[in-house]
Amino acid sequence: MERIDRVGFGDYRLAQDPTQFCYGIDAVILADFAQAKSSDIIADLGTGNGVIPLILYHKSHASRIVGVEKQNEAYELAVRNGRMNGLTDCLEWVCCDVTDLQDHFPPGGFSLVVSNPPYVEKDGGPANRSKHLEVARHETTGTLEDFVKAAAYLLLPLGSFCLVHRPSRLVDILWCCRKHRLEPKRLRFVAPRTGEAPNIVLVQCVKNGGKELNMEPTLVVRDEQGRYSAEIDRIYERDSNQKRR
Repeated sequence: MERIDRVGFGDYRLAQDPTQFCYGIDAVILADFAQAKSSDIIADLGTGNGVIPLILYHKSHASRIVGVEKQNEAYELAVRNGRMNGLTDCLEWVCCDVTDLQDHFPPGGFSLVVSNPPYVEKDGGPANRSKHLEVARHETTGTLEDFVKAAAYLLLPLGSFCLVHRPSRLVDILWCCRKHRLEPKRLRFVAPRTGEAPNIVLVQCVKNGGKELNMEPTLVVRDEQGRYSAEIDRIYERDSNQKRR
């Protein structure tokens, strides 16, 4: 059943349907990691209900943000979320597959591309009973390389591609990005708690960039007492009276 949630950034609200896909911390930390600027022209590949464009606009007031989504139901939610938050003049939505972007955009029109793509390879894990969740989590209709190739097509020279994924796919990510002239420049792991192994990785690549990779400190979500870390509070823009336990 659909619900309306507060995003926690400004007064933005978000319509979500748990039978399709609800956003999590991955989307929020990706929007922060991307370091978007007001001058950026941004595309979000696999935008789902549009939460990443909402957060990116809140953080950057970028000149143009386009969310691309293949599933019609999720696309319609994204359109409604943009309208509900009064951002119809700021955010655009396109319903298409990432393999068909050439039918909608000329090459090299974006300075920043972000993506939270499906993590699981096709036939790489148990199937979801919901077809919407299956498409969102498994590479059933679009592979990692499809998303990387789409980003390379959209980006200006020296434009940035930022994605969030699982550490188990890191070798595939780096190999695939280099194959499409997206040079890895920043890498950051995310661990659920202090002392635990990372379960998320953030990667920034630059189109036609030079060979130099910066390993950033691991982002820890919770401390030993189970409290959110100071950096997570910063990312979520919480003050001392808003911290979640």
